[in-house]
Amino acid sequence: MATYEPDWQSLVNHNTPQWLRDGKFGIYAHWGIYSVPACGPNGTWYAFNMYRPGNNQAEFHEKTYGNASKFGYKELIPQFTGERFDADEWAELFLSSGARFAGPVAEHHDGFSMWDSQVNPWNAAKMGPKRDVTGELARACRERGMRFMVALHHAEQWWFYPHWRQDCDVSDPAFAGLYGPLHNLDGFGPENEGKHDWPLQDLPTRAFLKVWRQKIDELIDGYEPDLIWFDFGIRFVPEVYKRQFLADYYNREAEWGNELAVTYKGHDFPPGAAIPDFELGRMDGLTYYDWITDTSIDDQGAWSYVTDAKYKNVTTLVHNLVDNVSKNGYLLLNVGPRADGSIPKGARQCLTGIGDWLRVNGESIFETSPWVSYGEGPTEMDAGGMFSEKHEVAYTSEDIRFTCRHNFIYATFLGWPGRSAIIRFARAVRAGNLRHIYPEEIASVRMLGVDRELHWSMTDQGLEIDVPDEKPCDHAFVFRITRKTPF
Repeated sequence: MATYEPDWQSLVNHNTPQWLRDGKFGIYAHWGIYSVPACGPNGTWYAFNMYRPGNNQAEFHEKTYGNASKFGYKELIPQFTGERFDADEWAELFLSSGARFAGPVAEHHDGFSMWDSQVNPWNAAKMGPKRDVTGELARACRERGMRFMVALHHAEQWWFYPHWRQDCDVSDPAFAGLYGPLHNLDGFGPENEGKHDWPLQDLPTRAFLKVWRQKIDELIDGYEPDLIWFDFGIRFVPEVYKRQFLADYYNREAEWGNELAVTYKGHDFPPGAAIPDFELGRMDGLTYYDWITDTSIDDQGAWSYVTDAKYKNVTTLVHNLVDNVSKNGYLLLNVGPRADGSIPKGARQCLTGIGDWLRVNGESIFETSPWVSYGEGPTEMDAGGMFSEKHEVAYTSEDIRFTCRHNFIYATFLGWPGRSAIIRFARAVRAGNLRHIYPEEIASVRMLGVDRELHWSMTDQGLEIDVPDEKPCDHAFVFRITRKTPF
């Protein structure tokens, strides 16, 4: 394995691990102190909003717990009990969904570590559940053959809490381990509420950055994650720190005999140095580089458990996975457990539903590559990239997505095609990537889940396939076209 230096010229040569290229689909969990109030719309931002009057979560806090000056975020920790947390049960559920990698949000913006940290006394092993959540999940996931990941938001702690509120615990240096070091007290205050916070911030101190790196090193040394996922706050970290981290982590590949991955958002790393992540969004076309989506199972955009949770339907989730993979992307799906560690029934049903579909059609997803065209059909996304989920579309039986492997082309219909399925290959032809699939190139056509070959013919319309009478599954339907020669 290659040796990496802490400079971009070296780091941009890092390759995406083959296990991720093959695995495509992962699960992670937002579980922490914020799971206690379970107040939406975005529960993970409860600690941010509760100290800032004039929003739903601040009003909820006042009504439920009292004024933030008397009952701070830290007072919620004893209620973060985790008595029903069972790492094996979580991992078994993740495995049943078809996920190939999984893990926790090891630390969110709130500064509470979900591992047995020696750097941060505010952690789940010493408080709340009094469990090494990260360690237990690492063991449980790996015992079931899944790769292990951790998500880290710690860098965003720098700007998350309103240290200017002198009447609250966030400004008490005794609690700086949780709330972060006091800073920028004059640069941000009530008069600036409603403005974007980030441009108003000063730069992280060396002391803060030292702790940032120490936390990462604890996770690397203690749990050997296969993938480290970063949120937006990584942009607060100077380049010299980011370069050194990437080099040190990637060089563990040779030590561990394992391929490793890092994800990032926006432009926080140069292309090639890590894998771009599109929060609540995906690309609207086939890309030459690979990428990943992080999205939540909650249909309202909540990342942690909220009491009024509404879950996406399984069809939507399956379609998102299929669409991502056809465009050279992967899917990281979030689930939010309750404060007691149990995973709600609605979330469980979503995960098992995806797993049911993958047990029939997984060969069109796992170990595949994009084809020369990602798909065809009338339904188009209005825009792609970050937060493009707000432009979500409803696919039809005329929308098809392609992947390939060996001598197979997989054509996934995003609705039941009826008596006859027609693949026109129109987009590929227009793109100049494909003349046509000639009939003499086709050895056979099958539908996954149906144990017989299907009759087909090449007409002026395209490849026409006689569809079986019975559906082998729900949500999406895959035709496997076997070529006489491999790609």
